[in-house]
Formats: sequence, structure tokens, C-alpha cells
Amino acid sequence: MSMTVGSASSSDPDVMIDINTTPLIDVMLVLLVMLIITLPIQLHSVNLNMPVGNPPPQLIKPEVLKIDIDRDSRVYWNGELLPDRATLEQKLAEVAAQPTQPELHLRPDKGSKYNVTAAVLASAQRLGLTKIGIIGSEQFIE
Repeated sequence: MSMTVGSASSSDPDVMIDINTTPLIDVMLVLLVMLIITLPIQLHSVNLNMPVGNPPPQLIKPEVLKIDIDRDSRVYWNGELLPDRATLEQKLAEVAAQPTQPELHLRPDKGSKYNVTAAVLASAQRLGLTKIGIIGSEQFIE
């Protein structure tokens, strides 16, 4: 009885231990083709007709109302100190009732309380003012 050790005289093929990458490449190519086909569908643009040239100048200058909030969170209407929030809301209601609303420039101080500024903005919005701008916001950048 004899036994052969090794593969010198053996006719059996060696076992491959590498992974078969052909199916993986096929799946990758199918996904790539699907991506190429569906990509142009997702990139449709919306054409807008934008006005050409400069807009005409305004015939009348807008009225500007200034609301200032100082460091102690006191509210000023065009430089005049307002005693309470009810007075502010009364003035805002008068302005909102005008046919052409003036621009409202709100200028809070950096040291003022946020809730006072938020209350002024909320009152203006609730009463129907739409032209509101916050002036001097560069002081908050550090």
C-alpha cells in the first residue's frame, strides 16, 4: 500500500480560494447604467421669465418709522420714549390702518433684552405690518 504526499503526481486540480468577482462587477455595471439613465430625468430646469433692465424709480419716497430699543430695553418711537407696550401697539395699529404702509426700521441695542425685541416684532406682525427691517445687525457679529 502506498500513499502519495503532495501534488507532484496528483491529477486533481487545485482548489481556488479567491472570491469570484464577476457577479459583483455585473451588479455594479447594472447599477451604473440605471444611474446614467435616471440622472437626466432628475435635472429638469424650470424656466422663469425674469424682467430685463432696471426697475423704474419709485415716484414717492417711502415713509420710514424708526423704533429704537436702548440698552435698558426701553422702546422709542421716532426718538420719543414710549411708556408701555399698549402705547406701542396703538401707534402700530394706526400705522397699519394707513393705505400705504410706511417702512418700519427696528434698531435694537446689543445689550437690550431679546424678549422686548421679539414682542415688538410680534406686535407689528399681528397688526398686519409687512415692511419691517432690522437695522444695525452688524453690532451682533463678534
